Amino acid sequence: AVESDNSTRWYSAITGGKCNTTRHSSQLNLKNDLFLGSRYESTAAASDSGNPPPPPAEKYEYQAEVSRLMDLIVNSLYSNKEVFLRELIRHLRYLSVTDPQLSKDAVDLDIRIQTDKDNGIITITDSGIGMTRQELVDCLGTIAQSGTAKFLKAVKESKDAGTDNNLIGQFGVGFYSAFLVSDKVVVSTKSPKSDKQYVWEGEANASSYTIREETNPENLIPRGTRLTLYLKRDDKGFAHPERIQKLVKNYSQFVSFPIYTWQEKGITKEVEVDEDPAEAKEADQDEKIEVKKKKTKKVVERYWDWELTNETQPIWLRNPKEVTTEEYNEFYKKTFNEYSDPLASSHFTTEGEVEFRSVLYVPAASPMGRDDITNPKTKNIRLYVKRVFISDDFDGELFPRYLSFVKGVVDSNDLPLNVSREILQESRIVRIMRKRLVRKTFDMILGISMSENKGDYETFWENFGKHLKLGCIEDRENHKRLAPLLRFFSSQSEDEMISLDEYVENMKAEQKDIYYLAADSVSSARNTPFLERLLEKDLEVLYLVDPIDEVAIQSLKSYKEKNFVDISKEDLDLGDKNEEKEKVTKEEFSRTCDWIKKRLGEKVANVQISNRLSSSPCVLVSGKFGWSANMERLMKAQTVGDTSTLEFMKGRRVFEINPEHPIIRELNAAFKSNPDDEDALRAIDLLYDAALVSSGYTPDNPAQLSGKIYEMMGMAISGKWSTFDSQQSASQPPQTETLEAEVVEPVEAGSQK
Repeated sequence: AVESDNSTRWYSAITGGKCNTTRHSSQLNLKNDLFLGSRYESTAAASDSGNPPPPPAEKYEYQAEVSRLMDLIVNSLYSNKEVFLRELIRHLRYLSVTDPQLSKDAVDLDIRIQTDKDNGIITITDSGIGMTRQELVDCLGTIAQSGTAKFLKAVKESKDAGTDNNLIGQFGVGFYSAFLVSDKVVVSTKSPKSDKQYVWEGEANASSYTIREETNPENLIPRGTRLTLYLKRDDKGFAHPERIQKLVKNYSQFVSFPIYTWQEKGITKEVEVDEDPAEAKEADQDEKIEVKKKKTKKVVERYWDWELTNETQPIWLRNPKEVTTEEYNEFYKKTFNEYSDPLASSHFTTEGEVEFRSVLYVPAASPMGRDDITNPKTKNIRLYVKRVFISDDFDGELFPRYLSFVKGVVDSNDLPLNVSREILQESRIVRIMRKRLVRKTFDMILGISMSENKGDYETFWENFGKHLKLGCIEDRENHKRLAPLLRFFSSQSEDEMISLDEYVENMKAEQKDIYYLAADSVSSARNTPFLERLLEKDLEVLYLVDPIDEVAIQSLKSYKEKNFVDISKEDLDLGDKNEEKEKVTKEEFSRTCDWIKKRLGEKVANVQISNRLSSSPCVLVSGKFGWSANMERLMKAQTVGDTSTLEFMKGRRVFEINPEHPIIRELNAAFKSNPDDEDALRAIDLLYDAALVSSGYTPDNPAQLSGKIYEMMGMAISGKWSTFDSQQSASQPPQTETLEAEVVEPVEAGSQK
């Protein structure tokens, strides 16, 4: 019997939950309401007259059908059969006993797993406290009866009573995961509180189980519990020693007690080799040989022995001050099969509302290529619950996808062991964990950027810069953490990337905005006409040369209260407006602008005086809310099939002219003298096409543009060289060539000269 006094509380060696039977039964009303049915005694067969009959086995009938339980386990709680071993190891916990009489002669506590692959049998033995007959009835007879409703009701009652509310541990479902792979399960247990050993037997798809006293001396154990699984035909592969060892290392590597598996080993020995009789006879006849060496050969002697399979102290449970950088790096390489050290690591513990421990790493290189930034299946985050490995498929729930490159382990004490993706998505605990993990990751990356070794952050940016830019688009909450980590080339730093902080520090006193220009390369950005006036004023411009850059900057909108301004769009304000001069220029060229607009028609939305040009005659700028030339080029490259949406998003184009350029002044004079002059109109067309190309747009008809260029070239060079050649030839009189006569001497026939 179990005492009702609170001083004797223990953890079930099988269920893992608190199982003070008197309180447990009264609080959850398990005996009379949920799970424990009537008990029947079966009479054993008549034994030999010389031996006393074995004690009868007690039969217990389940109130809830096993089939309902199996359906719950297979379809609701566990996604794969491998977790049966994780669950059994978790529930074979040692008892936390406050009564010193029960643990005064305790041996080393461990778990040992032995397999019989030929017969498909797995035996799991612990040296814990074991269970009495009554404890077997109370703990292993606990099966979910009516699904979620009963579960939640009992959990609520247990919360109100202040007892353990772990869903699996409380209801014994973790133990019954053994039936995922077993036809029959036998539990043999010996408790120090009883002088007898008892055996629990249950079969899959059966409505009852039995408990009997162990009388076979060969099966007696000093203390603890022995669990024997008789595997199903399709699951006998689990009985292979290497398979069991792999499962322990994968799921139970860091549980708090040693786990040994029965493994085949080999030792190399030298053994004597029998000599050939003929050779031995010759050796005996040779009197010169006084000492004869015996022949040997190396053989591998096979034997079986226990092998420690797990590590009992995970690195994340240790004090960070006591863990060296080499140990962190070694754990990283071993856990994630990496060959190089990480760029940075972060080891932290979060307590309070949610408690978890974690070790995170930033890899030195991207394993899947720099362009694969949206892969949802990275398996980079290993989730543990109370040091039991759950899965590495939940990184999408714990981290946003733009941080999918981060690797590490997360160990929670608050999540249930039967966690699923649906539970994670709806869990408030996971939302809090995710927020704190993201913050710690940003702190780690910021540490790399502030490191004295600038090469580390250059390496990081080269591999994972696009991930952070994607974060600017997808994660508005963390814009303030993302922006300081961004890097760009600029008009004053074409060879080395700068941060936004460095840009702000270099800003002119009168400068209000952060200027940027999107292009396909630094070279293209450097030679664009948009830069002319800004370079004259020594204003720095960021070059956005990565396709994702423009969208990322537009998502940020501002940094340190300074707006991002695209210098390729209309209404650019450089802070140097001269209203009097603008008024005079506008009066002089306003009608010329209207004339040019009439010629270009729907190609442009407006023609206006430019304040950004100094050496170019004209430029084509985008509307404030339309696509830039760079974005239009990128979208064209991605458009498949229907181009109607592309036409809709093109936006307005504004043709800006430089009133100080000679070409524009000539056109202004042409308008005043003869606005219908064909050469002037052709010049407008060619100006527009040239501005289209220099501004980064793609001509709609390249052949037509080249034809106009050839025509203008023909007009410019017509007769320039051909006239010069004809004049030169006309000025020189024709020269007659004087021929000299050659004297030929006569030669006689037959003679040689």
